[in-house]
Amino acid sequence: KKKKKKKKKKKKTGTEASGAVASGGAGKPSKKPHSRLLKDTAFTDYYVSLGQTDPPSIPVADLFSTLNKEYPVGEIQEHPLPEINSFRINSDEKRAIERMHADVYSKVRHASEVHREVRSYAQSFIKPGIKLTEMCEKLENKNRELVGEDGLNRGIGFPTGCSLNHVAAHYTPNPGDDTVLQYDDVMKVDFGTQIDGRIIDSAWTVSFNPRYDPLLEAVKEATNAGIRAAGIDVRLCDVGEAVQEVMESYEVEIDGKTYPVQCIRNLNGHSIGPYQIHAGKSVPIVKGGDTTKMEEDEIYAIETFGTTGRGYVVEDLECSHYMKNFHAPHVPLRLPRSKKVLSHINKTFGTLAFCRRWLEREDGGSFTVNGKHGRQEKYMGALKNLCDVGIVQAYPPLCDIKGCYTAQYEHTLILRPTCKEVVSRGDDY
Repeated sequence: KKKKKKKKKKKKTGTEASGAVASGGAGKPSKKPHSRLLKDTAFTDYYVSLGQTDPPSIPVADLFSTLNKEYPVGEIQEHPLPEINSFRINSDEKRAIERMHADVYSKVRHASEVHREVRSYAQSFIKPGIKLTEMCEKLENKNRELVGEDGLNRGIGFPTGCSLNHVAAHYTPNPGDDTVLQYDDVMKVDFGTQIDGRIIDSAWTVSFNPRYDPLLEAVKEATNAGIRAAGIDVRLCDVGEAVQEVMESYEVEIDGKTYPVQCIRNLNGHSIGPYQIHAGKSVPIVKGGDTTKMEEDEIYAIETFGTTGRGYVVEDLECSHYMKNFHAPHVPLRLPRSKKVLSHINKTFGTLAFCRRWLEREDGGSFTVNGKHGRQEKYMGALKNLCDVGIVQAYPPLCDIKGCYTAQYEHTLILRPTCKEVVSRGDDY
């Protein structure tokens, strides 16, 4: 009898949680993340204030249509260079242009809200002892659920990066990788969401040991400096200079030795286009780079990397990330298996990045597209062939010297005609 009573009680709280949306009610966030240096306002269940369940299970589109609300607008900042940009704030012409692009802004804000809810949920279970494969799968499944995965129309923007320590980027566990997150690790969590090809690219660094705080602080502040410096008609090299000035003013003491924090000079931020994560313009994080200017209505990922190592990365370790070239040539393929894998890539990922783990899922990366019959078998030879002929590009992990530590923070922003909007900004970073 007692057991039955308990069960009933549990059911009630569950229906209350899901009923909160229908009634437009909202809970109060209360759970704090495990990792360090997120803002004081960070709660891993912040989404209950929107009427979301905990853990989140209502697709964000349904959540906001039920509440009859617009997607949240990101952080608004004025464009720099007031002598040429101040007219934009009150210009009727610029506002009219913004109204014409309202549908694009709505998609980007929708993807951003999915990103915020997924990463807040992830911050609740990312702690020492978790297997990286389990972490990525949990995060990606929640991403698919909240974005309402629908093949190329809506889904994951690119594989979840969880690069550790001296590995700065482009690492995600391959099938059979049993790496476990340790207390002394510094992990960069970098994942994306996309709606109609509009990709949100945002990342933060997870650490549990307070000795790394100055490194994380340096990179976070450098990213914010880069965001402040970015804007219409700003030269890309000026953003790099602003980033470097902040980043290299920090130092970090590890095991009694003091290391200056350096920018990783051959890693960059980048412009983002529809279905194209790197759309052609690179935003350097050191001074003296490209003098090309940023332009109206471009979307940029401003990301910075700091390191205690040499400040330069090289490709190393086993490759997990792949992406079809946006301007892939038409090459006649001889191997039947290569044709099969390319056909799978075209219909499931298009020109979005993918990883080996996804090819080995039973849905092959998208349940909407492939159902339960998408798993690719014996595909490595075919994938290598596609890379050799230039249709697919491999992106191996990027590593600084072994034994050093690297950190990353990243946000996506739109250079709107009247202002810039940091769409991926949240209560956490």
